[in-house]
Amino acid sequence: QVQLVESGGGLVQAGGSLRLSCTASGRTFTTTLGWFRQAPGKEREFVAAISWGGETISYADSLKGRFTISRDNAKNTVSLQMNSLKPEDTAIYYCAASTLHTRRRDMYDYWGQGTQVTVSS
Repeated sequence: QVQLVESGGGLVQAGGSLRLSCTASGRTFTTTLGWFRQAPGKEREFVAAISWGGETISYADSLKGRFTISRDNAKNTVSLQMNSLKPEDTAIYYCAASTLHTRRRDMYDYWGQGTQVTVSS
């Protein structure tokens, strides 16, 4: 079992930045940690993922260059630095854990409760 708790969401103006964090507990050894997001009326989509050792990182193509994922295994945390935010980045952001490094939503076994990010124009 893995428990995930996100924090750091909020309201920001377009062009601003936010940093999301996710604290993992339980059986986190060798897990890939990822971020997904879900906007109103849309499917949950992949944002970024980082492997246990940090040697493999993936981003959604549309977000590459603006978002940066990182993890600190000593603190069991994964972070998502989001820069140059746009109104279309507004969504609930979820942290998730998988035994595989994957972009596929259905391959993540554990999910956090989500944190709201709202970007105003």
